[in-house]
Amino acid sequence: MTKLLPTVIAGPILRHTDNQRIVWWLVTSAAIDIKPLLADAHNKVIELQNAKATQETFCVGQRAFIQLISLEATTKKPLIQSGALYHYDLLDDLTSILKDIPHLVYEGYQRPNFRFNQHLTKVTQGSCRKPHFHGRDALPQLDNLVADELANKVNASKTSETTSINRPDLMLMTGDQVYVDDVAGPMLHAIHQVILLLGLHNERFEGATVDDLITLMSHEHSFYQRELLLPAVEANDKLTKAFFAAKRKPIFTSVNAKNHLIALSEMLAMYLLTWSPLLWQFVDLNKSGLNQDKQATYDQEKHNIESFQEGLAKVHRALAHVPSYMMFDDHDVTDDWNLTRGWEQQIYGHPFSKRIIGNAITAYFLCQGCGNPRAKLRSLFSEFSNVFSIAAFTEDALGTSNLAIYGASHSELIDTLFAFDQWHYELTTQPPVHVLDTRTQRWRSESSLNKPSGLMDWEALCELQQAIIGKESVIMVSPAPVYGVKFIETIQKVFTIFGGALVVDAENWMAHRGTASVMLNIFRHIKTPPNFIILSGDVHYSFVYDVSLRFRRNSPHITQFTSSGLHNEFPPSLLRWFDRLNRWLYGHRSPLNWLTKRRNMSVRQREPIDHSGTLVNNCNIGVLTLNDDASQVDCALLCSDGSYISFSKTKSRFKTPATLEAESLTKAETE
Repeated sequence: MTKLLPTVIAGPILRHTDNQRIVWWLVTSAAIDIKPLLADAHNKVIELQNAKATQETFCVGQRAFIQLISLEATTKKPLIQSGALYHYDLLDDLTSILKDIPHLVYEGYQRPNFRFNQHLTKVTQGSCRKPHFHGRDALPQLDNLVADELANKVNASKTSETTSINRPDLMLMTGDQVYVDDVAGPMLHAIHQVILLLGLHNERFEGATVDDLITLMSHEHSFYQRELLLPAVEANDKLTKAFFAAKRKPIFTSVNAKNHLIALSEMLAMYLLTWSPLLWQFVDLNKSGLNQDKQATYDQEKHNIESFQEGLAKVHRALAHVPSYMMFDDHDVTDDWNLTRGWEQQIYGHPFSKRIIGNAITAYFLCQGCGNPRAKLRSLFSEFSNVFSIAAFTEDALGTSNLAIYGASHSELIDTLFAFDQWHYELTTQPPVHVLDTRTQRWRSESSLNKPSGLMDWEALCELQQAIIGKESVIMVSPAPVYGVKFIETIQKVFTIFGGALVVDAENWMAHRGTASVMLNIFRHIKTPPNFIILSGDVHYSFVYDVSLRFRRNSPHITQFTSSGLHNEFPPSLLRWFDRLNRWLYGHRSPLNWLTKRRNMSVRQREPIDHSGTLVNNCNIGVLTLNDDASQVDCALLCSDGSYISFSKTKSRFKTPATLEAESLTKAETE
């Protein structure tokens, strides 16, 4: 008996949430009209007289419609109250479209629920979630935080006891939510089944050895040999020839490009399979016809994918209950995205590689970016609504749908995305959160094609400084750490000197002189927030730094919390050696620090409790806990096995202006 597609095939994911606006993202198998329902803590439906609901639909297949549902206040009166619990539902013709997803609600509850907190006290973060990594996925642990709170609330209601709030105020995903450039064979097999199942749109390619998506799916090199389909250029430097042992080098530099996704529909299917368990029941991971070596690889990856799949119901439920915010990093698009000026010239100068990158950015907007704060993205919504309107697509003889104008409107949209540089955003919470785009506002090297670009250019950094100046506290989200492990950065610098930035992923804030200078000057500015928190990921290990300015009595207190990855790790033995060498060579009191760009900064590492070394190599979610004025910052890792690793607090030597003023008054009174 053929299984029927459910109405909801991914989501709902609770996205941007504040007292004026609530946003949900989901994907449905039919074009339906969806209305949100809001209820109070007692599940009593709220009559929304001063609010309007909007629905934006993006047609990405015959049976796939990305839905963005918004509920927005029409007056200055708050739509919801900070700290209060709310329940919600999504209705089609007064019927819940969520009722057929039993795992979406917690025991004792009839509907999903959420809480918006204007004042942040508990923030979770994570990055780098690769489905076929051999370890356990940490993201399901977010579900356990919510489940524990709600279970305690149900029990307390029976005994009239108060309960502590355990769920985080929000979840920040700081990059590499998907790996477009590193895909397991079983995942690619599942992606192609989903494309056919949902009738995801076909796509024509220019400058490629395959004509379109249908041809790509059946091509002899489509499976574990896609590096042969990706464009290449003539190698033009000795180091590249030494590493790639050929006269031609790949434009796409991921070492795992054998299954690099190419078509937009492949990338969209990847998101559906990564965010939700609902489509996996239609997928058969068994595959035959591979040679012995590839079959062994496939079987190991299949085991890892099945393990990843087991946690998706928890991920699905957690993301429906906790507001989430996202920002891309390189693997959301491709490895080394915009790393050097030479890389950009090669990629954007070839029509096939340009389309692949454009498809990844398109998929990012449809599945991640559109749910972030809307202010800077308004111009893109009308473009996407036109390209992905239901009327824009027709059917061909193959029974799959094509772009109505083969590639024309799609290519125009991609050109628009390449010119767009407003992906960064701000949350007006307390403290405010500034999420940086470190990929599309690069400070390009003028001296060499192969030198790494700065993560942000001068104009973008000036805009950041103006946004944060004069505030008492701030949370800045940078996909890559501002203060990296110095020994690893030194290795990257050595490779960069010999033109090998692409070989070692030389992406750090200190790799470009201009970017490093401006960023460090921001920290030195007299009006920089005295309580400054940096959240980052990317590197596949976790650590915490406390940073202050040398020779400054009223230095800002900078805490950098790097948490990585959700489902990826650094090679363990290599990291242990790097950790030791970094402590020996670049410890807090090492004179070598005076030879670095951060010589005027005092950088102290927090020690992870009951853990050897200072770098933690576990799949984890970062848990940031703040006091009322964000002057006390606690950092912990919630590991994939449910255990916690906390970082010891260094004795505070930092004093805010308010503290200094109070001390001055006290001293004056005593005199």
